[in-house]
Amino acid sequence: MSATPPASAPPEAPWHAGLRAARAHLLPGLTLQAVALALVLAYYWHPPSRALFEEVMALRHRTGLWFSIVTTSLCGGVLPFIYMRSHPDTRAGYTWMSGLFFTLFWAYKGIEVEYWYRFLAFCFGDDSHVRTVALKVLVDQFLYCPFWAVVVTVIAYGWQAVGFRWEPLLADFRAGQWYQRHILPSALANFGLWAPLTCLIYALPLSLQLPLFDLVLVFYTLLIAHITRRRA
Repeated sequence: MSATPPASAPPEAPWHAGLRAARAHLLPGLTLQAVALALVLAYYWHPPSRALFEEVMALRHRTGLWFSIVTTSLCGGVLPFIYMRSHPDTRAGYTWMSGLFFTLFWAYKGIEVEYWYRFLAFCFGDDSHVRTVALKVLVDQFLYCPFWAVVVTVIAYGWQAVGFRWEPLLADFRAGQWYQRHILPSALANFGLWAPLTCLIYALPLSLQLPLFDLVLVFYTLLIAHITRRRA
């Protein structure tokens, strides 16, 4: 008589997975938020820092869209890739093709985020009033992120993880509840970290919003890379 096979564990609810990820990143996330808060306070209350920020704003005006492309691809793609390639535990999963892909992906994201910030400034204004910041954060966190930004990023990183093959991604999508399994947990974890950060980003003038995003992005992607390396 054969033994009865154990019942398989039910799949984890997406909100549980998202909350678990948010708790795992709580302390590093609070550190990132504290750094961003310090930068915003320095802009408004520390004249030497404000002078430095104004130089960054002048550089942005001189270089135009190229500033967004170069800095975002560097902070989101090049630096995390160098970090992952420098450790034997993760080197095999991050080929030079992956490095090129992430650099191009974040170069595109730099353009996207630049125009997104411009669009919100057009819709709600370019000031730091509480109402303006609140409206931008609500649209950013409840429309743009869960229905576009997180979706595109999850697909991009998933495609890289399976060796740039579409078949595994399509098979996973056909398995059903793809959004609940992949996007909801990421969106919930993303909200816990980025909602306070977007408040700080939108509290700055438009010309400084993407530079602060890039500074946070490089630490955030290095944090995720470090967690991935430790798990590996």
